Amino acid sequence: MKRLFFLLFSVAVCSVKAQDIHFSQFFASPLTLNPALTGNFDGNIRVAGNYRNQWPSIQRAFTTSTLSVDFPILTNRLPENDRMAIGIMGYTDKQADGALKNNFGSLSIAYHKGLDEEGYNRLSIGFQGVYCAKLLDVTNLKFENQLASDGFTLPRTESFASDQINIGYFDLNAGVTYSGTTQNNTNYYLGASVYHLVKPKETFKGGQFNLNQRYTVHGGVYFPINSQLMLHTSALYQNQANAHETVFGAALGYTLGSEYTSGGEGATTVYVGSWYRFSDALVPYLGLEYNKFRLGVTYDVTMSSLKSVNQARGGFEISLIYVSKPSTDKSTPCPKF
Repeated sequence: MKRLFFLLFSVAVCSVKAQDIHFSQFFASPLTLNPALTGNFDGNIRVAGNYRNQWPSIQRAFTTSTLSVDFPILTNRLPENDRMAIGIMGYTDKQADGALKNNFGSLSIAYHKGLDEEGYNRLSIGFQGVYCAKLLDVTNLKFENQLASDGFTLPRTESFASDQINIGYFDLNAGVTYSGTTQNNTNYYLGASVYHLVKPKETFKGGQFNLNQRYTVHGGVYFPINSQLMLHTSALYQNQANAHETVFGAALGYTLGSEYTSGGEGATTVYVGSWYRFSDALVPYLGLEYNKFRLGVTYDVTMSSLKSVNQARGGFEISLIYVSKPSTDKSTPCPKF
């Protein structure tokens, strides 16, 4: 296990094929998925938080937290079916028991153009500027040549200029989405995004390592089945350098009560479903939506050969989204997650 701990850290810090953080509940983390999703919701403000603990059988191997807020602007100066929005997000990613800390702050802007008089179809484009600060705490590092029979007790022979090494850089992301709503309230969307447009330099060693661009395609469909049942489906494909992932799944929602009042005051909807990350993990999902809040919980069950190492404990994840609804009765057709 200790050798594995060292290996995990070595991969996280030194690999020239570094990967971005990602969430199993990608649909509940819009500003890490696609800048065009900024403000693309039915409401006047959205606050979203996410937490992920990957491989919990290994003490704090990877823990990630995000907090974001996005909202429309210039609402009285744009055409009726258009919307412009900004989003602010901060997130932190800690690896190898906090030896490597990655802190990010971002500002997003998106414009959503209505394509018909009713506003049922919309094309959106968004951009996101990011500042990243990375801190490597050398005092928390453990190297293989320190490993003795009683643990990592041998003295460290590696030398560094400082006990803490910092790097920082600016980055730029962009994305586009198309969303539509039919007359029977079926909602669908398709989006694509590119992260690291400027391919920033990222290395603690000097050298010329540039962060690889991440390409994402994602989409989903929302089906109202009857007055109380609804089905949410979504899929995602991502590629970064030689790493890629494909995710597909669905959740069935049931609104408590005799009438369908999802999104209304006091409405309660329970969601049960699962997503599958191909060649990696099964991701069961439980969700609860009450009034303006939506809570989601997943736990990755490793299905690949890695399960013999992490005891099939892929990762625990929780999301919480708050959406403040407008005072008007008119709803805005937007992607539903």
